[in-house]
Amino acid sequence: MVRVPTKLVTWDEIVEWSMGLAETIKRRGFKPDIVIAVSRGGYVPARLICDFLLVDNLISLQSQHWTEAAKVAEKALIKFPYKVDLSGLRALLVDDIVDTGDTLILAKDFIASEWNPKDLKIAALQWISPVAKIKPDFYYIEVKEWIWFQYPWTRHEDTTQFIKRILLEKKEIKREWSYNEIKTEFEESYGIFVGDAYFKLALNTLVELGILEKKNDVFVIKMT
Repeated sequence: MVRVPTKLVTWDEIVEWSMGLAETIKRRGFKPDIVIAVSRGGYVPARLICDFLLVDNLISLQSQHWTEAAKVAEKALIKFPYKVDLSGLRALLVDDIVDTGDTLILAKDFIASEWNPKDLKIAALQWISPVAKIKPDFYYIEVKEWIWFQYPWTRHEDTTQFIKRILLEKKEIKREWSYNEIKTEFEESYGIFVGDAYFKLALNTLVELGILEKKNDVFVIKMT
């Protein structure tokens, strides 16, 4: 049974969704002078939005809530705050998804008070409406049941965290795993498979971090 419903997002879908989001923004008559990416997840959608809307100005702000894949931190925070003057400019704040909405609320409030734009709108590829504390001004997909979107730009990071979580949760009953056993457990837990290249990269990363040890064709959990 899938424990964490997960959608494996492709690069083609990202382009399609970003183009659709840009069309929504144009249809609604908003013409931003500058796009602000919420890093890290908003980098790629923001750059594509710039392309589709022919916006030259792109900056970013790191507002962070998720500590690791599908695990939320206690509260959102602005990392590396800085000052920029957006007086007289229409700004578009772009993120990949509005989940809890905490990062966007924090980023929006910070930009409004510290950067002083003439106008500030929010855009996102997905809006998880049942749990979000804020509705973006523009979105492409409304998600009515919570799901973890596994984006191409976090594939290695998420896969590493997912495997680590699976193995540590079961370490008391099983400490030695074959590649195929981990792969099967991963697919049963998350309902996806990211491909052998990413899967092997994640396992090698866990070995490098000292969480796993590889003995011949077996992975042994080292953490107590």
